[in-house]
Amino acid sequence: MSELLALTPRQQLAAGRLPRRLVQLWVGLSLYGVSMSMMLRSRLGLPPWDVFHYGLMVHLPLTFGTIVILVSFVVLLLWIPLRQWPGLGTIANALWIGVATDLTLGILAPTDGLPGRIALLIGGIALNGLAGALYIGAQLGPGPRDGLMTGLHRRTGWSLRLVRTGLELGVLVVGWLLGGVVGAGTVFYALAIGPLVQRFLPRCTVRLSPPIAGPRSPAGAAGASCTGSRAATPPGS
Repeated sequence: MSELLALTPRQQLAAGRLPRRLVQLWVGLSLYGVSMSMMLRSRLGLPPWDVFHYGLMVHLPLTFGTIVILVSFVVLLLWIPLRQWPGLGTIANALWIGVATDLTLGILAPTDGLPGRIALLIGGIALNGLAGALYIGAQLGPGPRDGLMTGLHRRTGWSLRLVRTGLELGVLVVGWLLGGVVGAGTVFYALAIGPLVQRFLPRCTVRLSPPIAGPRSPAGAAGASCTGSRAATPPGS
């Protein structure tokens, strides 16, 4: 079982083991960008939020990573009426994943053969699960999209499953209408990402002291954070 704690932004920084957690956060966010690039290069379908990002890219003279960053900050504006406060990891997520994605896309060449594309897709989804567990396990704040999900859950009283499904379906449909790439990979990601993060998270969570850091999150909330990492994005997104 993971040991995620319910922390305020100030508690996140004061909870101890900060150097280790900052390194883990950076590694997790960097790998997240790499995994997104792998799924993009597979051309077999993208996660819902990335379908939306790709759809916007079709119509805007911007790179994929730049759009990821811009959407992240638009989503953070939606935190204001929800009375949510971003942590250091939230801001790092909004800024760095898009940069890491563009850097990787500049190195990773497209693959034409179907076996290579399938390998990119499967590897990208697996890496995305590990990356999400790493940045969630650093306990420095949720990603912008995850925080939107949990904030809506808290303010409306709707279940996390309902909020997450509604958000993902909404961005998926809009992204598809804009020209985003939907395919088998979209379905595979939706089915695989929750179990993957759930498996990786206990090994990636940095253990902190509850008396110092705050009360332990309920098991359900922890599970929602795992599966929402980029099942509701990725992480970021």
